[in-house]
Amino acid sequence: MSPVEQARAIKREVRAQLLRWFDQHQRDLPWRKTKDPYGVWVSEVMLQQTQVDRVIRYWTKFLARFETVTALAEAELADVLSMWTGLGYYSRARNLHRAAKEIVEKFGGALPDGVEQLLSLPGFGRYTAGAVASIAFGLEAPLVDGNVARVLSRLLEIDGAPGDRQREALLWEVAELLVAGARPGDWNQALMELGATVCVPQNPLCLLCPVRTSCGALASGRVDALPPPKKAAKRKKLELAVAVARKGNAVLLARREEKGLFGGLWELPAVELPVDGTGTHALAQLLGKRATIGPELIILERTLTHRDLFLRLHPVELGARLGKPPAGYLEWRWVSAKERGALGMSSAMQSAIAESLGET
Repeated sequence: MSPVEQARAIKREVRAQLLRWFDQHQRDLPWRKTKDPYGVWVSEVMLQQTQVDRVIRYWTKFLARFETVTALAEAELADVLSMWTGLGYYSRARNLHRAAKEIVEKFGGALPDGVEQLLSLPGFGRYTAGAVASIAFGLEAPLVDGNVARVLSRLLEIDGAPGDRQREALLWEVAELLVAGARPGDWNQALMELGATVCVPQNPLCLLCPVRTSCGALASGRVDALPPPKKAAKRKKLELAVAVARKGNAVLLARREEKGLFGGLWELPAVELPVDGTGTHALAQLLGKRATIGPELIILERTLTHRDLFLRLHPVELGARLGKPPAGYLEWRWVSAKERGALGMSSAMQSAIAESLGET
């Protein structure tokens, strides 16, 4: 029996069992207490690549600061990034802001209730559109994330490595088949909840699983083999020469153009080091003749998702007049310690500032 045929055969029983389990065992999460599409959308974006416990605090503060889509659209991107500081993956915040503007312009400030319309918005992939459509609007829209893929792979014995096109297409096909029915939003959340708390990657709690009697992998002894581990992406090394310029109790910060890894964020002016390049030379090219660059002070190492980041800090002296910001930046200015707390900044750069100013 194919996975699709198996899904049809067990659909009624599995849906009833899993929804009943979800009603009794779901975690008490704040975004599950609202059907406001905006709140649901923000939670789903924050939950991508970020642990639930961390998101709870950020979600509450974010919605208190930007209460509606319109409020988010009208805010400066710098303010949005400031509220996102510490969550990482800042492109999510930039896309939220861009999408909010489009929602105001095209849909009068209310999220559209159709999957195709949602997919037209910045940052809305198939998963996010399915989550918002099903949870906020009650539409029979499927979704597949890592947790759902693992549950369905085991339940229906779907082979293939993560990322394999045939496997992904099959997962979406069975997800679409199973979501059709009562409470599609709760069904999608139940699948995700099961994957997050019971059907976990290592040492799954099969004895506690509400659908264990229907699980193909459990019956065949393949739970630990499905899905196979994802091939780790090769890590890249990213080295930045960083300028530490001070003026009294203020430090020179610059805001990046709104693209790339740290797009839109404030930071100590920095430039990527070429192979075999020196920080002094790289910063001289970035800052020009106006800068006097000292020898390297310290090297900070940080681990990002797919990169090993090295920040090479150099003391820099500049003339009194800053003039035009260097290439790659929208603006720069002297910023006091009090002002820094309100600026959107990566955790790595916050550490670099603290280290260079002796605040650690």
